[in-house]
Amino acid sequence: MLKIWGRGNSTNVKKALWAAKELSIPYENIPAGGAYGIVASPEYRAINPNSRVPAIEDDGFALWESNTIVRYLAAKYGKSTLHIEDAAARASAEKWMDWATSSIAIPFRDVFWNTVRLAPDQQDHAAKDKGLAECSAMFAIADAALASEPYLSGADFGVGDIPLGCFAYAWFEMPIKRPDHPHLFAWYERLKSRPAYRKAVMTPLT
Repeated sequence: MLKIWGRGNSTNVKKALWAAKELSIPYENIPAGGAYGIVASPEYRAINPNSRVPAIEDDGFALWESNTIVRYLAAKYGKSTLHIEDAAARASAEKWMDWATSSIAIPFRDVFWNTVRLAPDQQDHAAKDKGLAECSAMFAIADAALASEPYLSGADFGVGDIPLGCFAYAWFEMPIKRPDHPHLFAWYERLKSRPAYRKAVMTPLT
């Protein structure tokens, strides 16, 4: 059985959990990281030497890096669903995966931590404001792309939607001021209609 290590409130772990649920793969989720520990143990470091989550083990094959895990699960288990056979179409979808990680993750962390995770007297409002401005600019790029296609993956939902979809949940549900991105919001509403998204991603923000 597929094993997925990582705590369910981690954005990166949610990617793996969501992909597994979309593909109806039976799996065992082993809470790890944060308050759960485990990631510094020799046993876990043998799976992921970075001591981070998520990591998976599938029939003896260990893998880390959340976007790579999603790609692997789609390629192995989603030939007729999440995996896109055409190389150009697949690359067009997958670019959004790496874009979300390289462009959104860092400023989003500043917004999330200073809105959800830190106590009010510990929050850095300057960092939060800067993160909000940067995230707003990046989400505007996705909004523009979604004006002509229903999904970042194209006409159908696919792997390209998973990383940004995990960020989108907190973005739209946190008590923050957001610019109006109508196409992005409509895409988010489409994601919310997916049972796998509701189960894996739409968990309490902590």
